[in-house]
Amino acid sequence: MRPSGRKLNEMRPVSMEIGVMKHAEGSCLIKMGETHVLCSATIEDKAPPFLKNTGLGWVTAEYGMLPRATNSRMRREAATGKQSGRTQEIQRLIGRALRAGVDRSALGERQIVIDCDVIQADGGTRCASITGGWVALRLAMNRLLKTGVIVSDPMMDHVAAVSCGIYAGQPVLDLDYPEDSAAGTDGNFILTGRGRMIEVQMSAEGATFSRDEMGELLDLAEAGVARLVAAQRAALGIA
Repeated sequence: MRPSGRKLNEMRPVSMEIGVMKHAEGSCLIKMGETHVLCSATIEDKAPPFLKNTGLGWVTAEYGMLPRATNSRMRREAATGKQSGRTQEIQRLIGRALRAGVDRSALGERQIVIDCDVIQADGGTRCASITGGWVALRLAMNRLLKTGVIVSDPMMDHVAAVSCGIYAGQPVLDLDYPEDSAAGTDGNFILTGRGRMIEVQMSAEGATFSRDEMGELLDLAEAGVARLVAAQRAALGIA
């Protein structure tokens, strides 16, 4: 039995609310159970210097957790003067994942920055950030298309992410914090809407895993991402 009482293949309740920030070109508040992340997209009219005169655009991300997103207060990283290694790793992951779904030549020499701020954490914050970040990015692209700044849609496919792991000897979908902290194997799966893999992060936290178990987790992830893509489409009003 999972601590939450969910079935092995049951996700937490998922909701996405768009347009929650007045000034951002795209915004989405995603809730996956008790994990809540505010995602926003900002369009910048020029690409990073390393892309000058290439005709290619860029998508990057920043990630952070509010001081009381967890049980005890964390100091703001700005107060310490540097980002933690975890923060840097997660925001690079978000950027890589979202760029995989974008035709950067169609975007042109401009940059879109996705900010992901964790309001409340209960496991799976990076997966929620990627999934909600894609919605914010889609809204920003819609604005560029509507205003005629770009003429071809750079978004090639949906991008979403979900965690899976081996908990109490069983493969489970969408780990919350009690499961994540006790899982023998923990994995994050980032896929496109068509089921193509972008990135898989898997590690033996307390016990090694077999090839067959990895396949079971991937099966769960594919089903979970399909549900997340359906939620993305519903939030955006896409039939």
